[in-house]
Amino acid sequence: MSAAEIEPVPGLPESLPAGETLLWQGSPAWLPLAKTAFRIKEISIYFGVLMLWRAGSALFHGESASVALRSALWVLPLMVLALAILSLLAFLAAKTTIYSITDRRVVMRFGTALPLTVNVPFAAIDGAAVGMRGDGTGDVILTLGQRMGLGYLLLWPHVRPWRYANPEPMLRALPDAKHVAGLLHENLCRYHQIAESDAPKAVIESGQKAAQRPNPGLGGQRPAMAG
Repeated sequence: MSAAEIEPVPGLPESLPAGETLLWQGSPAWLPLAKTAFRIKEISIYFGVLMLWRAGSALFHGESASVALRSALWVLPLMVLALAILSLLAFLAAKTTIYSITDRRVVMRFGTALPLTVNVPFAAIDGAAVGMRGDGTGDVILTLGQRMGLGYLLLWPHVRPWRYANPEPMLRALPDAKHVAGLLHENLCRYHQIAESDAPKAVIESGQKAAQRPNPGLGGQRPAMAG
């Protein structure tokens, strides 16, 4: 039985409490997820360099061009297999992931073999930032007021890269990332009763390495996880 078959609302482990409203749900786009989280572009470059090295090495040692070509092409099946596996993993990750935003929390349900649900209450979120890409997709990063009780590996790939000590949950590879960041920003402001002009900015430009960290002090309830 799949997680969707036992969830009262897809992506939510239980029905919402009275007074809580579901504002948005969405999932990652699998190809941008494959490129950013599963690094298929970098893997392709690695195998391409390996093929060039094998061909160059063969030519350097006096082999003919046909022998050098055959030597390089031995790598091709390995490259295709690796990219096929990573692309399949990205597709399954996107298919089994549902992000939800209510007027009180962010819910992340993910996992292929072992579905997990992570609840991040607004009280634990200092702010949100979005990083956009040239293809129109983007990532929405949640900046937390305190450390989470979850590890980086458990959250991956739904976590900001390279933040191992203090993982930051991330809604990844969203086709409507700007809209989601704006919606989250607006409702965080409403929840914390902050004037829009004084609240943390939700949008950062494409290509920036780090999201803008909002002002601290918006509360801190520990995020919860359900399996």
